Amino acid sequence: MTATVRAWAELLRISALFTVPGDALAGAAAIGLRPGRGTALAVGASLCLYEAGMALNDWADRDEDAVDRPHRPIPSGRITPGAALTAAGALTAAGLTLAARAGRPALTVATGLAATVWAYDLHLKHTQAGPAAMATARALDLLLGATATCGAGANPEHSGTRTVTAPGPATGLVRAPAPTPGPAGKPRRGPIARLVGRGGRAMAKAAADAQPRQGERSRQAALPLRAALPAAALLGAHTYAVTAVSRHEAQGGSTVAPLSALAAVIALGATAAREQRGYRDVPPALGGGAAGDNHRLVPGAPAPANTPTGPSPRLLVTALTGAYLRTVTEPLLHATLNPSPPLTQRAVGSGIRAMIPLQAALAARAGAAGTGLAVMGLVPLARTLARKVSPT
Repeated sequence: MTATVRAWAELLRISALFTVPGDALAGAAAIGLRPGRGTALAVGASLCLYEAGMALNDWADRDEDAVDRPHRPIPSGRITPGAALTAAGALTAAGLTLAARAGRPALTVATGLAATVWAYDLHLKHTQAGPAAMATARALDLLLGATATCGAGANPEHSGTRTVTAPGPATGLVRAPAPTPGPAGKPRRGPIARLVGRGGRAMAKAAADAQPRQGERSRQAALPLRAALPAAALLGAHTYAVTAVSRHEAQGGSTVAPLSALAAVIALGATAAREQRGYRDVPPALGGGAAGDNHRLVPGAPAPANTPTGPSPRLLVTALTGAYLRTVTEPLLHATLNPSPPLTQRAVGSGIRAMIPLQAALAARAGAAGTGLAVMGLVPLARTLARKVSPT
């Protein structure tokens, strides 16, 4: 790659990009919906906001990097500070634009995510609140995937033609029958048609009453957030632990941070391997799911007829959790025994890459085995790029 392309690849840490799509996919799995247009928009928004944070981080740390990391793109003069700041602003705007196309709830979450990213890079990074801010950002990224997926699925596009409907016994709505042709081409109004004609206003009112009221819409809009909170909390806890270690990657010398992170990830792995219990008030999955997906959000509810039985889902979750622990525990143990900058940086890089199997485990834990396997497909790509461009 050319010198300019490599400089921007280092600034944006493109090898860490593959840890981002799994957030939205795990969020969609957490609420029992298959990935769709909203999920794709959430992935695009997340990638833009993530890269905005990378560019802004190097801009904010340019003086510090001039001492500790003079090889970074800005202190080495390969990228100007103005260009990095401009890129951060443009990527933030692009991310919010994509989130807005997924609906207002998604835009609200994305706005909070962008505000957290900018607050972390400009101020919170060097305070005690830094790890908590990064954990919040990752958790919000997963919630962005949940809200965007639900928003796109719950608001299908309609044509401009309106059909007057009224409550019915089977589907909840019945169509008003069209009048049949009579002599000389005039419509013949039978008794049912006359009844519909007289009661048109009443039927329209009944149809309007059948629509969710504003308060009900707000309550249902909050359901994806409630369903996705456990997964977001687990991902946020992992991010907190890795960020706490990263605060010492330039100078090293801390054994407490990697040891605490090691204990945290072991606890997270044990939690992720447990069976997930759902929520009684979460809407059922819309439109099925990917092959191998099995969403059951109501405790005690019978599984669908096409649900695969047997130990395979449990074995998959265990295998993905094991991959997560294998990725992160050994480097953290080495950094605990020898907290030198190179080993600390290696532990941080492994912690970042470990987000991919954790996201896959969270998706499989929610019943989306196909999604979990798809997320794991990003691991080889992340590993290959990490050899060329450091994720830290």
